[in-house]
Amino acid sequence: MPKYRDNLPQLGGGLFLTDSGLETTLIFKDGIELNQFASFELIKTENGRRRLLDYFRQHAQTAVDAGMGFVLESATWRSNADWGAKMGYSRDQLDTINRQSIDLMAQVRDEMETADSPMPISGNIGPLGDGYVAGKMSADDAERLHTPQVRSFAKTQADLVSAFTMTSTDEAIGVTRAAVKAGMPVVIAFTVETDGRLPSGQTLKQAIETVDAATGAAPAYYMINCAHPTHFEQALAKGEAWVERVRGIRANASVRSHAELDAAPDLDDGNPVELGHQYRALRNSFRHFNVLGGCCGTDHRHVEQICFACIDVAGAEAAE
Repeated sequence: MPKYRDNLPQLGGGLFLTDSGLETTLIFKDGIELNQFASFELIKTENGRRRLLDYFRQHAQTAVDAGMGFVLESATWRSNADWGAKMGYSRDQLDTINRQSIDLMAQVRDEMETADSPMPISGNIGPLGDGYVAGKMSADDAERLHTPQVRSFAKTQADLVSAFTMTSTDEAIGVTRAAVKAGMPVVIAFTVETDGRLPSGQTLKQAIETVDAATGAAPAYYMINCAHPTHFEQALAKGEAWVERVRGIRANASVRSHAELDAAPDLDDGNPVELGHQYRALRNSFRHFNVLGGCCGTDHRHVEQICFACIDVAGAEAAE
């Protein structure tokens, strides 16, 4: 049974960590070849499951040691109907993989959760196309295509679903509608280019306000992911209602653009300490940003530095 589906602990305040750039870590750090950038295939083998468990345990331990919560984000960014079909998977096979991926997260939670470190489980949803290119589908089509994965998660211990690297409002609206119909809390994470705008050209403000208007503000909160803090920090405006809807940041390690990252043969893992300081600056300005992790190019070192840099901010909040 879901533990937090009706009461997500990250909505109550307190700092929550999450993981880093899973796929880039597997490819560039571990030397694992991923078909179509799909980490979900590791769930099919004992060695693959062990590697995923080691990865999530390492990240979760940082949260436990710091007395912070941890959002367990399943390795299912590519296991939707669109990418699954491209890789030769049937709907039934994808349903099994999505369920098993949540079971793996539940195993980590059973082992590691403490009273000071609640661990909600999120069923991760990725875009139907490329996470760097604006989607060109209607909200109705997006709802139809994402519904099978959302329904798979709804039958598990997943407490919420999180749609990452959303590049257009139509797809975000479709995912949100599918989640609402399945009775699942939903988080929408937009990605932006170096100018702070979505690949569709919309500003973050326009994107969040559009999705909220179309869905009755159904998302539990919003996140920004797969962009460096310098790409979006100027797009944030203190005191505006739409910014209050943002709770999570999962930034890239690199200041490179999406096009540069896509073409790069190497991994730009940036500077973990510097990234931690940039998160601290964001937290100083926007205290409601309380779900923090990494995206492309980041690994456990970056999440650890984010934790170290932001724990003092969390302490200052508690003293206020």
